[in-house]
Amino acid sequence: MARKKHESHANHERWLVSYADFITLLFAFFVVMFATSQTDKAKAQQVSESVKKALEGQSVKTMVAVLLGGAADKTGQGNAQRRGPGGAQQSTNNAKAQIVELLPSLNLLSQELDKEIKSGKLRVSMGERGLIVSFTQAALFPSGEDDISPETLETVRKIANAMKQIPNPARMEGHTDAVPIHNSRFKSNWELSAARSIALLELLTADGVPRDRLSISGYADTAPVDDNETEEGRAKNRRVDIIILNETGVKGEPERKGDPPESKAQAEHAGGSQPVKK
Repeated sequence: MARKKHESHANHERWLVSYADFITLLFAFFVVMFATSQTDKAKAQQVSESVKKALEGQSVKTMVAVLLGGAADKTGQGNAQRRGPGGAQQSTNNAKAQIVELLPSLNLLSQELDKEIKSGKLRVSMGERGLIVSFTQAALFPSGEDDISPETLETVRKIANAMKQIPNPARMEGHTDAVPIHNSRFKSNWELSAARSIALLELLTADGVPRDRLSISGYADTAPVDDNETEEGRAKNRRVDIIILNETGVKGEPERKGDPPESKAQAEHAGGSQPVKK
């Protein structure tokens, strides 16, 4: 006699397996996101502390190590704070200096230069190419000249101290108004704007900023920020800007000996003509 088969009942709890897999994957995702965010915060905090110490006049070798290679680990080597997801892959080619985040520097410079900013002598802002410190012509130079006023030396020294702790390249950019100039020293506004950029560069290098990280440009009256039809607008256009370059700004710089091959490809990909360095 054949045995009577029992009817099989549907398993209504199979969804729990898929649900458990989903929760596990979701948990892993948030763990990775949390670890990555902690790495970025640590880097930003270290950059902020480095620039703050530099502006206070301190000189500590470990500040440079923090900016270029991360915090020291147990063996005294760098990159300890970047040992998380992708930590080993984040070590950059030694031939190219790391481009650091500039927001902490913006905040600290704004605090340190608060008096000069309120007096209208300069502005500190973040642009598409990087951190911009913009001096009015009246704050730096007498009209039609390229000799920096002694009253501005302390302000420039504060900026130089910050720049020495940031590995990013920087560019001095001179600008004039649209009123033509022709005197015994300068035949045009092109020469005047370039000479003022050079004067500021020489002062920064005298304060210890590495010369090989700096460049200059003279734009004359071709890049105004205001209307040249009014005296107020012309005063705003007469300026010298220090641009501490971010990754976007660096792509417009010429290729240097020792740069990795990808630097050239990035510059070509950026496209467009670059201003002629004066």
